[in-house]
Amino acid sequence: MSHSWTDTHAHLTDPDLLPLVDATLSLAKDHHVHRILCVSVDAHSIPPLLPLLEHTHVFGSVGIHPNYSHQESPSDWREIEKLFDHPKICALGETGLDNYWKDAPWDTQLANFKRHLKCSRDTGLPVIIHSRNCDDEMLAVLKNEFHNGPIRGVMHSFCASLEHAIEYINMGLYISFSGMLTYKKNDSLRNIARQLPLDRLLVETDAPYLTPEPKRSTRPNQPAFVPYTGHVLAELHTISDEQMATQTTTNALELFHRMS
Repeated sequence: MSHSWTDTHAHLTDPDLLPLVDATLSLAKDHHVHRILCVSVDAHSIPPLLPLLEHTHVFGSVGIHPNYSHQESPSDWREIEKLFDHPKICALGETGLDNYWKDAPWDTQLANFKRHLKCSRDTGLPVIIHSRNCDDEMLAVLKNEFHNGPIRGVMHSFCASLEHAIEYINMGLYISFSGMLTYKKNDSLRNIARQLPLDRLLVETDAPYLTPEPKRSTRPNQPAFVPYTGHVLAELHTISDEQMATQTTTNALELFHRMS
């Protein structure tokens, strides 16, 4: 095996991907994607996730997405907590804040996010953080959290500023890039990615969303396409695809200990 990519964020239990999951996992292997983190968005994501964890190269996260936080019930959180010790559950989330859809009240999102952050401290599991249309608010919340010490986690599908990225890295977080990095109009995001330290970079698909170029017209996105984003990131750092695959996988294993 010449190199090995890790897709640190894919929603394999999404209705667009779950019926195709065997073919999806097979194609991923064909494209040197040898680890996939299947990310939950609510308690309903968990029953279809558990059988997927029987695949040696599939790992999982558990948590409640900010856009679903208003639908959360006490029993939902109990189901999530039951899996904190599962050997293949590597992270909490995705969690975070979203000021784009406005589905859930802000206070509800914030309470949900802080609950995940506390659980991260209690369990040692890293957090997968979603941030949309709320860059400064997110930074303020995390700066306050940082008073308790470094934050283990990743800013998923990053698209904020260089200044935000540096602040996040200084707090202990990793920065993950999705297919958005490959889009023709995203020169500013590429300029940011070029300036970040190699040892804090991750790649993801966010499948079934955000299909990278040159596959952008393909639906659904899938883990097999993560090398396209990795290739752009490698070019930005003037290293080979193989080196970037090795680096981002090393970073993923450092953050998500149970993937090792």
